[in-house]
Formats: sequence, C-alpha cells, structure tokens
Amino acid sequence: MNAIIQASRRHFLAGTALAAGATVLAVATTRAIAEQESTAAPAMAQASDLASLPRERVELVTPPFVHKHEQATAAGPKIVEFKMTIEEKPMVIDADGTTYPAMTFNGSVPGPLMVVHQGDYVELTLVNPDTNTMQHNIDFHAATGGLGGAAFTLINPGEQTTLRFKATRTGVFVYHCAPGGPMIPWHVVSGMNGAIMVLPRDGLKDEAGKPLKYDRVYYVGEQDFYVPKDEKGKYKKFDSPGDGFEEVMAVMQKLIPTHVVFNGAVGALTGDKAMKAKVGETVLIIHSQANRDTRPHLIGGHGDHVWEQGKFDNPPTKGLETWFVRGGSAAAALYTFCQPGIYAYVNHNLIEAALLGATAQFNIEGKWDNDLMAQVSAPGPIVA
Repeated sequence: MNAIIQASRRHFLAGTALAAGATVLAVATTRAIAEQESTAAPAMAQASDLASLPRERVELVTPPFVHKHEQATAAGPKIVEFKMTIEEKPMVIDADGTTYPAMTFNGSVPGPLMVVHQGDYVELTLVNPDTNTMQHNIDFHAATGGLGGAAFTLINPGEQTTLRFKATRTGVFVYHCAPGGPMIPWHVVSGMNGAIMVLPRDGLKDEAGKPLKYDRVYYVGEQDFYVPKDEKGKYKKFDSPGDGFEEVMAVMQKLIPTHVVFNGAVGALTGDKAMKAKVGETVLIIHSQANRDTRPHLIGGHGDHVWEQGKFDNPPTKGLETWFVRGGSAAAALYTFCQPGIYAYVNHNLIEAALLGATAQFNIEGKWDNDLMAQVSAPGPIVA
C-alpha cells in the first residue's frame, strides 16, 4: 500500500510539473519504480550479510579536485558512504554573464567524482531539499540492475533516499539524473551528471601488468548547454528550471549547443583556476561527457597511458595525441609532465574549444629541458 501511495504522489507531481508529453513518460517511469519497489524486499533482506563489513564515510569535494583515496589496497571490501544534495540554482556560464537555471549534484557541474575499489559497496544518500521544485534521482552506469539505481531513487522535494550497490566492474563511469522521458536529457544538459571511479584493488596497471601510480588526479566534466535567445539575440534568463523548460527544450531539439564547457562554465579551469602540477609528476585526468561525444587533447603533451573506453580491466593504449570519449561515458588518461609552462587541454573539435568554451589549462612548474624543445632562432627578418 505504501508503494502505491508513493507512486500516486509521484504521478501527481509528474503530471503537474511541466508538459503533457513529459507527463506520460514520467508516469511510465514511476510505474516501473512501483514495480521495482514491490520486488525490493528480497534484496534488502541481504543487508544482514553486510553487517560485518567496515564502513567509511567520505566527504565529497568539488571538481576538478577529488577526495582522498588509496590507489591500491590490501584490505578487504567495505561499505563506502557518500551523501549528495541536489541543488537547483542559477549558474553563470560565460564571461558575458549568461545565467543558466542549472540542476546540480552537490552544487557543481559536474557533480563530484566518487572513488571506490572493486568489490566495495557504494552507499549513497541522495537529498532533494524542499527548496527545490523538481523530482530527481540518479542512474549509475557502474551499477547493475534497477535502471542503474534510478528505479529506487526518484525523490520529490523534501525527500531523501539511500541506495547501495556493489562496485563489480573497474573503470570510470558516468552517473546522471534520469527521472523519465524528456526529463532525462533536460536534467542531464542542465548539469545533473558526474562520474565514479572504481579502481582495481591492486591499483592501475600498464599493458604488461606493471603497476602505474599517479601523483595528482583531476576530474574534468564536459557540459553542453542549450540557452534560448530573445528577439534581440540576447541569451535569456529564467528564475527557475521549470520556467525555461519549453524554450530550453526547443533549443535542445536542434542538437546545437550554445556552450560546450569544462566544469560548468567558460574559463572554469583556466588562469588562476588552472589545474596545477610539477615537472616529473604523473597526473591522472578523468574526463566525462554525459551527453555528447568529445575528443580531449593536451596541447604540448600526450596520453602516456589512456583507458579510452574508461575500463581498467582493458589494457591502456599508449602515447595518444587525442582520445575519444563517447557520449554517456568517461575516459582516464595518465601523463607525466616533462616541461614547465601553460598547457591547454581542449576538446579537439576546435570550434567548440575556441568558440564555445571547451578549454582548460594545466599550469606546470619546473625546469625547462632544451633537449625536448628549444627555440633555435628568434623571429626576425627573412634572410636571403
């Protein structure tokens, strides 16, 4: 009976939320949720089997930074507890002050990167404050069953839920909001996506099985925004996500983003916000795109070891100049910086990098190596 009441409430909210077409598909999703709830008891009964496992509570941090974690562990599996709060809020996405009514996990675009080891249990408490206006949930591409967790986590404003799943597969994986029907792409391109990294228990390995380690790790989440314009060609501003729904959807349907950015805004990872390292340090770069294909490229550097499909059970590819990230997935690349200076890290669709915003920077400290590169002669007059 409780499941029916909850389902009815969700049907009501879905039916009054935004649009008639969205309602039909959202209702279908909530019916699937009700069916999942009716079969959840046997799975939940297994909770007693996990009582002996240790627990670790992790405080998530805002990208591009990543919470502290072990790269390899000799310990057994554990339950790793995370908590994320959904925030609907306006975000400035370019230097012109264009403001988008974003929907976010923990207030950032992308949401935080979570890190666990294979065999661990991810236990996420998802909170939807009553100050929000929308239903939200979460679909983990790393999870098995229940629409990646989306079937168990649909919550109204003023509700929270806790999901647990076993991290059975290694790699980097996207997560995103998936409330049903046309709401799914709208929530995703409004900022509701992030990534989780499931490390092998014995750490990363090269193609020959030798250990690989990193000194720093950064998470770059690529985001496409679709901002409507007014009759004068100026970007429009909306007070809430729902206010802009129909007009944003109309732009989305053209499949032409107005902005393609890293970490939520043009310039979010440049200048004094550039990612930092030193010559000789090895950096692990996690790059996700929840909606569109992309082609990361480090100008002046390379991908020493790249898991282009993002899965650590597969051997990494070596020495890539540019790698391909499929929409709805994440990739991982290791690079040891050999020269100091400012490195541009771009989507090598250079139109999107230069004109739409998909550019970041690494600021590397250290001593220059003339053997790797030197200016033999400065620019000057042409000599006959």
